[in-house]
Amino acid sequence: MQEFGAPQSFTIEENESAVDSVFSHAASKPSLVVYKRKIDDTWTDVTAAEFAAQVTAVAKGFIALGVQQGDRVALMSATRYEWTLIDFAIWASGGVTVPIYETSSAEQVRWILEDSAASELVVENTKHGALVAEVADAASALRKVHQIEGSETASGVVEELTTLGADISDDEVTSRVNALKAADPATLIYTSGTTGRPKGCKLTHSNLIGEARGIVASAYGPLMSKPGASTLMFLPLAHVFARALTLASFEAGAALGHNSDIPNLVPTFGEFKPTYILSVPRVFEKVYNTARAKAHAEGKGKIFDAAADTAVAWSEAQDHGGPGLLLKAKHAVFDKLVYSKLRNALGGRCEVAISGGAPLGARLGHFFRGVGATIYEGYGLTETTAAFSVNMIGDQKIGTVGTPLPGNTVRIADDGEILLAGPVVFSEYWGNEEATAQALEGGWFHTGDLGSLDQDGFLSITGRKKEIIVTAGGKNVSPGQLEDHLRGHVLISQAILVGDQQPFIGALITIDAEALPAWNERNGKPADTTVGDLLTDADLTAEIDEAIAEANKLVSHAEAIKKYRVLPVDFSEESGELTPTLKLKRKVVHETYAAEIDALYAK
Repeated sequence: MQEFGAPQSFTIEENESAVDSVFSHAASKPSLVVYKRKIDDTWTDVTAAEFAAQVTAVAKGFIALGVQQGDRVALMSATRYEWTLIDFAIWASGGVTVPIYETSSAEQVRWILEDSAASELVVENTKHGALVAEVADAASALRKVHQIEGSETASGVVEELTTLGADISDDEVTSRVNALKAADPATLIYTSGTTGRPKGCKLTHSNLIGEARGIVASAYGPLMSKPGASTLMFLPLAHVFARALTLASFEAGAALGHNSDIPNLVPTFGEFKPTYILSVPRVFEKVYNTARAKAHAEGKGKIFDAAADTAVAWSEAQDHGGPGLLLKAKHAVFDKLVYSKLRNALGGRCEVAISGGAPLGARLGHFFRGVGATIYEGYGLTETTAAFSVNMIGDQKIGTVGTPLPGNTVRIADDGEILLAGPVVFSEYWGNEEATAQALEGGWFHTGDLGSLDQDGFLSITGRKKEIIVTAGGKNVSPGQLEDHLRGHVLISQAILVGDQQPFIGALITIDAEALPAWNERNGKPADTTVGDLLTDADLTAEIDEAIAEANKLVSHAEAIKKYRVLPVDFSEESGELTPTLKLKRKVVHETYAAEIDALYAK
């Protein structure tokens, strides 16, 4: 049985809480810029003293509403400054934050409100207010719905709570904060889940502190705490990854901005100029695919592809003695022609990018390292308060998810399952003893993921126990590697392997709508040609055939994709096939496209 642990280089006192840093920053360095808030198209600094005052004012409003120690307060909004402000204010009032994805359906909101017994609900806008109106009335513990964005007839929730709490003394907030214990629940995060009803993962203040301090105690600490450090948070704060890294950035004293306009992310990078970026693989895939599609549309496709191959080869050479003179020369030429433009797309100041939430894929990792925008891949789950392990600056193995953060230990069970222990590991699912007992056994969290450890403690993810496909011939196939490779193709948006108890592996492929117009133009198709028009098109078939053939080189003949079908529409969160963090809901895809899967195996 393999096992590797990293010593814990920090302590967590019994009476500490995740909100303490708000007031310690204000006391020790009041002029430190902790947030940058976009007001009227201008990024405006928010100092530690100003933020602490705002947190106190909003917390007093929650206290005036009747929020008691341990009460749950639900928060449904896209990523924005007020999200973080309200989150800290809930803690300062003694409450427990219950995040809800702003893309959630009314039924999902109903379940979370009922299961958590939330006493207050904060939504972002009138659209969300209308969505939750019916289910909010049915939530027995819920007293009121508040709205972040104001209207002509009502002020926003920050102004509302500030006014409401004006007569509450600051000492009451101090008393509530002092009453918090590290073991107290800080948040209930309902796992978006690829199957089944979401479970409320209870994370304590100790879990959140352990995550933040583990990151700051790692090789990332100096980067995040040096003067001028900043990051732009664009991932949904309802997800544990964005939330935990926000806390770590705050703990380190970096300035953090918020943005939820993903389509215009690149121009925002140019305005904000972050020094480090936190993202999920799909965003990096989009950056690569968009750049490649643009190059091909401008007739520079051969140059881009050669530059990409050179970047990958240069990065791979770093792990095997370094590049030779010819490769160095080619890399230097492409650095001026291609790579510098890609770095500028991230704002021009970005030193580090951290990826989590899903597998990145080795080729994409090598590509970005080769262009000078290294992505450090990590691994974690909601149940581990986000990052459990991560590749470190100066100590990276592309294709792995790094080594455990300080205080954490990983073990590989006899069947290959990854087991985790440490200060970041949760203690229970809210009100669900059966699920808790299944997940936590003998002091170890059973992740359901499969993996391996090398001699240096670097963890590699090889698949998921429940996602293993067993063919009719008894071959066990982990779909992740092939799916990751296919998603790296400029034209492919999603790929899902099928073939359980079937004679061979098949695949369902969806096309990236953003890449299609350029492809149509390159291949002489009418501009309004849709994916549905191309399902039997020879040019499209040839391109997907080539992508499948390249992917199949990674696996044995028994694991290779033998047949595939291109679907006329892409998977999406709205249609139910993707989670809010863009993970595939395999069960939903299998049910929705049962006929297409059956057609793959028709005689």
